[in-house]
Amino acid sequence: MLSDAPLSRAEHLAATVEEQIRLDGLAAGAAIGTLEELRLQSGFSKPTVSEAVRLLRDRGVVLIKPGRGGGLFVADRGPVVRLRHTLLSVAEAPTTVMDAVELREHLELLVDQGAARCRSDADIDALRRLVAAMGEAADWPAFMAANWALHERIAEICPNAMASAVYTSTLGHIAAATPVFDDDADFGDYRDLRHRVHVELVEAIASGDPDQVAAAVAAHASPPPA
Repeated sequence: MLSDAPLSRAEHLAATVEEQIRLDGLAAGAAIGTLEELRLQSGFSKPTVSEAVRLLRDRGVVLIKPGRGGGLFVADRGPVVRLRHTLLSVAEAPTTVMDAVELREHLELLVDQGAARCRSDADIDALRRLVAAMGEAADWPAFMAANWALHERIAEICPNAMASAVYTSTLGHIAAATPVFDDDADFGDYRDLRHRVHVELVEAIASGDPDQVAAAVAAHASPPPA
């Protein structure tokens, strides 16, 4: 059964853009416009437009090209992208988040060791910047945004495209159900603990040592002490 929860503004905008692409018959590579053009056309705020574009990117609907001549373009929806879109379209049944957590835990070692085999110096620099943002996060939303961005970047490095697509799709389900810390003191302690765990994970990937990655993944999966 589909969820009766109303769509957020970002979800509504993403659905509108996707439907317009279909109605206009735009082929892969066709230009859609820039973020600013989408903001002006829709009347939504920049954060809402950015979130809508992120949703469209994660669903494999659009590509984001930075720089001069960049903008939003229709993505080539190959089999891996179609798989990701299917997973992201799963109805939010009561067990969906638990299923996503279980699936992610099984894929974590595969994805992280794949990233360790194929990481470049540029990849390592990017991972270190992202994990640093986790340690600098001033509040819970900023911390979780940095956390998911780090794991998405690790998945991008993994050469197993199918595993990467499935792994990334689980992040959306988990992020949507992640609780928020009400106590700033508790958040600070948790942030510092999980930041250290993720620093170790990044450095293990940078080392390229599969045993070090396995140890870091095990530490990452361990619940924080009570």
